[in-house]
Amino acid sequence: MQVTFRIKRFNPDTDRVGRFQEYKVDVDPTDRVLDALNEIKWRHDGTLSYRRSCAHGICGSDGMLINGRNRLACKVLIRDLGTRITVEPMRGFKVIKDLIVDMAPFFDKYRAILPYLINDSQPPVAERLQSIADREKFDDTTKCILCACCTTSCPVFWVNGEYLGPAAIVNAHRFIFDSRDDAAADRLAILNDRAGVWRCRTIFNCTDACPREIDVTKAIEDVKRALVLSRV
Repeated sequence: MQVTFRIKRFNPDTDRVGRFQEYKVDVDPTDRVLDALNEIKWRHDGTLSYRRSCAHGICGSDGMLINGRNRLACKVLIRDLGTRITVEPMRGFKVIKDLIVDMAPFFDKYRAILPYLINDSQPPVAERLQSIADREKFDDTTKCILCACCTTSCPVFWVNGEYLGPAAIVNAHRFIFDSRDDAAADRLAILNDRAGVWRCRTIFNCTDACPREIDVTKAIEDVKRALVLSRV
């Protein structure tokens, strides 16, 4: 099938604002959007710029706006989109070139919530044991791949760059509810800030956008409830 791709282009050396450019490519219905982008770059226009890596929905590199929704280009099939496909960079980030955005502020917010196990007690001889029930409390949020699809689907993030955003809160959740971790109070204090979890308006865009099907809104509500109960 022949598909027309309408891609938002931006070259900082020549463009003041973004512009759309169209490409007609022959693809199979079972090809992914990433396959089509590779076809365009390798055979039609080598100047097209975008991030990609594993191509299996694990690395989170190729998050972009596809037909108005945040998705991973490596997971979306052409047959599910039709013969006209619009591709744009994710909203809320500075565009470096074409579909590549500046992810540095996103990772700064991720690092701010202390995304690692903190336990200063004497380590056991083997691993720190954990019950199945305790693991289930945060199992869902361990699936985050830091693609930023949830954060850049959030209207609050679009208008408030200080907001930590759904991805940072999800990764805080992963450790706050981990029975092996001792720094839950520290993370809750960070999330209780004016730019923290209370900025969420429970719109559910983040849950809809997550390519890993994490219940992001529920995780945010879990953190809000923990804050109320802890009285941080």
